[in-house]
Amino acid sequence: MKPKLKTLPNGLRILTIPLRDNPTVTIMTLVSTGSEYETKESSGISHFLEHMCFKGTVKRPSAYAISYELDTLGSQSNAFTSQEVTGYYAKSQAKHFSQILDVVSDIYLNSTFPESEIGKEKGVVIEEMNMYEDMPIRRVQEHFLSLMYGDQPAGRSIIGTKDTVRAISRNDLIAYHKAHYVGEGTVIVVAGDIPADAQKQIAKVFGTIPHAKKPKKKKVTDVQKAPQVAVIQKDADQAHIVFGVRTYKIGHPDNIVIAVLSAILGGGMSSRLFQKLREEMGVAYYVYSANEASTDHGVFRISAGVEKGRIEEVLKAFIDACVLLKTERVDAKELRKVKDFLIGNMKLGFEGSDAIASHFGEQVIFNQPLQGIDDIARKIEHVTVPDIMRVAKKIFITKNMNLALIAPKADEKALMSLLQF
Repeated sequence: MKPKLKTLPNGLRILTIPLRDNPTVTIMTLVSTGSEYETKESSGISHFLEHMCFKGTVKRPSAYAISYELDTLGSQSNAFTSQEVTGYYAKSQAKHFSQILDVVSDIYLNSTFPESEIGKEKGVVIEEMNMYEDMPIRRVQEHFLSLMYGDQPAGRSIIGTKDTVRAISRNDLIAYHKAHYVGEGTVIVVAGDIPADAQKQIAKVFGTIPHAKKPKKKKVTDVQKAPQVAVIQKDADQAHIVFGVRTYKIGHPDNIVIAVLSAILGGGMSSRLFQKLREEMGVAYYVYSANEASTDHGVFRISAGVEKGRIEEVLKAFIDACVLLKTERVDAKELRKVKDFLIGNMKLGFEGSDAIASHFGEQVIFNQPLQGIDDIARKIEHVTVPDIMRVAKKIFITKNMNLALIAPKADEKALMSLLQF
């Protein structure tokens, strides 16, 4: 696996990752845009544009024409929008490389945004919002980010609001596409059993993208002076909790330490918090922790769905587990288990050409050095117990604490007092 990166004169980057023992090929187009590039008034346009790119091109005039052709090739395809990246991809047998390249490039470059489809798709996206509103396990995550970042792009929903989506016009889509889908902001990733002339084929198709600088997103204001609690009261049989702190941006050397720290707390069924909440207290079905790094901010969070009458007990368990990492050394056996867990899961995640394309493509789109499994595994192995204690002491402090929950009822004053440790 030797990734090769090439930059075209128009600023577009092409990353090829040959995997000769893999029978599939994935073509993924990434662009530097997402909800953090939007204004409050245009909130949700990145996600809506992603939907509309599948509604027809000049060559393939309908959504059915696109899906029919991909299905005929036995291809898996999809798209996604995050805070800072939008992606389109297709995966198929390696022999169909040229055909799926034609489809993916056509979607990305030549979408027509039919006026007749815009109104219908607004209805689809609004129903997507309604679905998420009925999914507290997801809604609480958006609630948490809103608590953390407030009324700035990082605190808003990727999907937007019903009002902002209803206000999007065809001219808005065309203008946004023209401004953001430019050479400098685009990365094409190909992974799998790729043809020898893959870069040449891609350059021929995507060389028409305008040579323009990508728009800059507004920098996140990321300062917290006191702990914060936010509760959404909703009739439900379970309380959904997210507890977290600010961490570091992409590329920070301590992110690998936080990955190990996170796995100790909530990585797998043998993790400390899974054992505590599910096996010992019997209050939760799911509990996990994760760290997410963006270009100018980061957040570590613990999430759980718990018995609605025992929220305070659970929060105390979260805090106690975090504080323990500051004051007590992780023993060698547990550290070894956690490192093996992280490295093993990373290798399992690399079984498909799509996962490999996503992994390396993300590094390129965020201008990070290319790191494979072995590179990351070495960094994990180098994490020490003093590293874990040092980072825990930095991030797990009172003023950094944030708690968001959706529950039938909760005592905000009691929860806030628990954060004052």
